[in-house]
Amino acid sequence: MMALQVEQLSHRFGGLLALNDVNLVVAPGERLAIIGPNGAGKTTLFNIVTGIFRPMAGRIRLFGQDVTRLPPHRRAQLGLARTFQITTLFPRLTVLDSVLLAVQGLDPVRFALHRPRETYRHLLARAEALLVDWGLADRCQQMTGRLSYGEQRQVELILALAGAPKVLLLDEPTAGLSPAETASVTEMIRRFSRDTTILLIEHDMDVALDLVDRVAVLFQGRVLAEGSKDKIRSDPEVAAIYLGTDDDA
Repeated sequence: MMALQVEQLSHRFGGLLALNDVNLVVAPGERLAIIGPNGAGKTTLFNIVTGIFRPMAGRIRLFGQDVTRLPPHRRAQLGLARTFQITTLFPRLTVLDSVLLAVQGLDPVRFALHRPRETYRHLLARAEALLVDWGLADRCQQMTGRLSYGEQRQVELILALAGAPKVLLLDEPTAGLSPAETASVTEMIRRFSRDTTILLIEHDMDVALDLVDRVAVLFQGRVLAEGSKDKIRSDPEVAAIYLGTDDDA
């Protein structure tokens, strides 16, 4: 059974055909990069897979279950999580409280903000363990708005992992980062458990190819090419359209 199946997906915004008969299959534990130029439909694809948009045509299956008409929170309950291109943290929450809010999704009794944090000792222990595991324990009492941008990205990745997702969509996790911050975030993603299937949108080809097993190239809303990293590297059409040629400089 495949972790994720995208079947004949199409979507329009007015007269713009954003996705055109897109088909993708991702195996459990696989890491797939979705690359392509701006406007290729990458984020639209993520928005449809996660339920933010409903497709005009096509189906989405998560571990065999048709989730096309399910709202985002139901897909999350089935094990689907994502990050966004821009940070979505609450700047006045501490790092620990941010992670605590994320881990509560694993608990059958929903978190209540008006109750003392110590009431949820098992959740607190998991949140603290995540921060230790990912090297941010020393930032636990710091407001997220006061972190460096690279640290904010790392916290967002921890939040995405906190719910133990089966399928994780990462939308440009290194966008706007310095080379040192990119290296830290890349190493963090590399350490993710192979129990988690990953789809990655990334403009930095070196980063994308370093992190994934396979690549799909979107261009003008359709899948232009798909295959191994070596196949994509050597594809002349991909080089001309995505990477550009000397004539494009």
